[in-house]
Amino acid sequence: MYAIVEINGQQFKAEEGKKLFVNHIKDAEEGKTVEFDKVLLIDKEGAVTVGAPTVSGAKVVAEVVTPLVKGDKIVVFKMKRRKDYRKKNGHRAQFTQVEIKTINA
Repeated sequence: MYAIVEINGQQFKAEEGKKLFVNHIKDAEEGKTVEFDKVLLIDKEGAVTVGAPTVSGAKVVAEVVTPLVKGDKIVVFKMKRRKDYRKKNGHRAQFTQVEIKTINA
């Protein structure tokens, strides 16, 4: 059984026991449970339920494993040749690691 869930503007495939890195969730504490209501699709052993736009009454319960995880560093380098223009900027995305506990449908 799995579900397609929208979390902070991104879609994830959620299965029980699976750990996900989602965009940073504010006010998340380690060990706290979080519920996601925007369930777009549910698959129960081949019986697929598609929401329009969401499946009514369905939710995914997850537990916060790590509230703040920093992603890999991304280097943004801008340059225009022969114009003496160079800019270097860095960025690290922030994630929250959650573990899917149950899928209620």
